Amino acid sequence: MKQDLFQAIADPTRRAILTLLAMQALTPNAMAEKFDMSRQAVSKHIKVLQECELIKPKQSGREIYYHFNPKKIQEIDNWLFRLRKMWETQFNQLDNVLLTLKKQKK
Repeated sequence: MKQDLFQAIADPTRRAILTLLAMQALTPNAMAEKFDMSRQAVSKHIKVLQECELIKPKQSGREIYYHFNPKKIQEIDNWLFRLRKMWETQFNQLDNVLLTLKKQKK
């Protein structure tokens, strides 16, 4: 079952993992150490992030390093951009109505 992108980033630990991976690729063991949690707990978070394609694994010798996927974050940014534009339009229309009402009172 594919995870929902927004549900994946709703969890504060997963957001923290993404922030960390945006700076450098890490192994699950390194992540577990940074978050003071078991490797098993980190693996559950990794699984969700990987299913959403927010992170990508890359084999390096015996270790698997997880890398941040900026293209997937772009999807979130695009959605937020459209939402922000919609609200700006609504507020601009409200400003125009209020300005018209103010002029009518004079």
